[in-house]
Amino acid sequence: MKFTPLELAGAYLIELEPRTDDRGYFARQWCAEEFSSRALCATIAQINTGFSPLAGTLRGLHFQRGADREVKVVRCSRGAVFDVIVDLRPDSPSFGKHYATDLSAESGRAVYAPEGFAHGYQTLRPDSEVQYLTSKAFSASSATGVRFDDPQFAISWPIAVSRISKQDREWPDFDGSAR
Repeated sequence: MKFTPLELAGAYLIELEPRTDDRGYFARQWCAEEFSSRALCATIAQINTGFSPLAGTLRGLHFQRGADREVKVVRCSRGAVFDVIVDLRPDSPSFGKHYATDLSAESGRAVYAPEGFAHGYQTLRPDSEVQYLTSKAFSASSATGVRFDDPQFAISWPIAVSRISKQDREWPDFDGSAR
């Protein structure tokens, strides 16, 4: 696996390093030893899958507060998505900044978001599926979010939003701390 540091402190783009032959390719998507050797969280407490049948579906921006803050490794396993992470850590040099990239089943790329980041994505193709590896189990009492269109973040979503949950549409603008 190839780890490329992003401009957001502690975040990485992870790319497959496929070994190819006449059958196709084989590549590691996860290796605790490789994560640990880079001082990255190698704990997986939960693996989640999100599926959206319509292009333009938006999910996010989500995060967990307090002791339930989680690391996420996000990969698109079917279709394609526009993936966004936002640094909500007040003491971070990249506080308030976001990183966005296209993830697709074909590219095999993943994004590593440290604790204290919000995450969201928009589907670029119908029938898109995303997998999240998280370092903590979901805690409904700690789960929260910020608006996908918060002017403070100035995220330029690539296509019109075709579907979004009421909750995601009504998250508040970011108040300056992830608590």
